[in-house]
Amino acid sequence: MNFSTDQEKLDTINKELFSCVIGDVMDTMGHTHQYLPPTIRPLREDMKIVGRAKTVLEADCHGHRVHHEDRAAAFGVMFDALDSIKANEVYLCTGSSPNYACWGELMSTAAMQRGAVGAVVEGYSRDTHGIYDLNFPTFSIGCYGQDQGMRGRVIDYDCPIEFTNGVLVGPGDIVYGDIDGVVIIPKAIEDDVIDAALEKVRGESMVRKMIQQGMPTREVWDTYGIM
Repeated sequence: MNFSTDQEKLDTINKELFSCVIGDVMDTMGHTHQYLPPTIRPLREDMKIVGRAKTVLEADCHGHRVHHEDRAAAFGVMFDALDSIKANEVYLCTGSSPNYACWGELMSTAAMQRGAVGAVVEGYSRDTHGIYDLNFPTFSIGCYGQDQGMRGRVIDYDCPIEFTNGVLVGPGDIVYGDIDGVVIIPKAIEDDVIDAALEKVRGESMVRKMIQQGMPTREVWDTYGIM
């Protein structure tokens, strides 16, 4: 399927696809390891994310100072990462231990102002009610108030990152998150994945009608190869 703009592509994915069909299609293409860890969940069940990965690497630390730098260094290059966000990007972070929150309300506010469509962190998030009020799609391993200020800092961004289950994500990869998990579509194969996923989801709609009309599931599978 040809899209005139990247916005049209992302809008089509958002409107017609869901994580399960995207994951299934990549399985058939031999890309069988594209889901982020299942511990990463939406803060609210109805939250959904579709956008381009703004990859961010976090690391544990202790204290506020880096060599002889002042307290501003406590967050590393987090401010630079936030300020460089572009429209339709997803703040996608990993690298820290699960001892503190690496996303919160003010970060959500800053990201929204720059056009971000969500945040996915392999760590905790905090300021939960504030994020609810912003209605900013946020995926994390849970809610926990302990701050990252003297415990972790961003050490790089716009770089390849690897999640604890071995999934590799590059800058600009498509991130799709819903209640069933977060799946990554590598940029190099995105057009093939989107085309196949759209074909599959439209075929599933037809199969659903056949099942509702009483066709046996074996016959459905033999006829359409979809179940």
